[in-house]
Amino acid sequence: MTALSEHFTLANGVEIPKLGFGTWQIPDGDDAYDAVAAALAAGYRHIDTARGYGNEGSVGRAIADSGIPRDEIFITTKLPAEIKDYDGAVASFEESIAALGTDHVDLYLIHAPWPWSEMGADYAAGNAEVWRAMEEFYEAGRARTIGVSNFVVSDLEKLASASRLAPQANQIKFYIGSTQAEVTDYCQANGILVEGYSPLATGAILDNPEVKAIADRYGRTVAQLSIRYVLQKDVLPLPKTTTPSRMAENADVDFEISVDDMGVLDGLTDTAR
Repeated sequence: MTALSEHFTLANGVEIPKLGFGTWQIPDGDDAYDAVAAALAAGYRHIDTARGYGNEGSVGRAIADSGIPRDEIFITTKLPAEIKDYDGAVASFEESIAALGTDHVDLYLIHAPWPWSEMGADYAAGNAEVWRAMEEFYEAGRARTIGVSNFVVSDLEKLASASRLAPQANQIKFYIGSTQAEVTDYCQANGILVEGYSPLATGAILDNPEVKAIADRYGRTVAQLSIRYVLQKDVLPLPKTTTPSRMAENADVDFEISVDDMGVLDGLTDTAR
């Protein structure tokens, strides 16, 4: 089995490919289309986008043009962080579905617990409103799974007290030296899959000498070691690249980091400096 053919199983039994392809910061148009087409050609079957990325249309066209059956591709998109009302959530979901050219998404996430311009503000009431819409998308089969992104424990607890269904995933920033242990532990104890975006610290970790020294011992690149580390934490990595050779490199992670080396990596901080 390779990382591209293995799956995590979400709390409702839906299988999600263990390695995703992230499209954050890939511009709409040829850039996003070509990147997703190349990722699918390389064997990726899990594509992560968001309404806020502005590239759902290109992502959807690349998926449609790939010729790969829709039920073999796991598509994630996200409700913009700024939308915190039921009607806004319904309208935005319809926009995403239309842009992607599909009748359903496989995972639909609240992009953040607060608008980006008000990070840390309390929007618990708004999150409960949009979650009610998301529960309806789920129950109608239009979102096979639903979840959140950038939520910390207090955000998750507030949502739990105001909802019928628990989130099945929480997508957070996660890389060697920044593993958000409190929320990761909470999610894993409560049946919520943690997805890790920026597993390469948006490229900053690639120059880290301590990580490179360990990668060299395994005959692997820093990127491969970093992605393998995330997988061994039972977290789903979402690496992003527009370079086909790096897509293949990022998926070639079928090796095991030793317990001792995992311990060393766990102790690192400031790896993105």
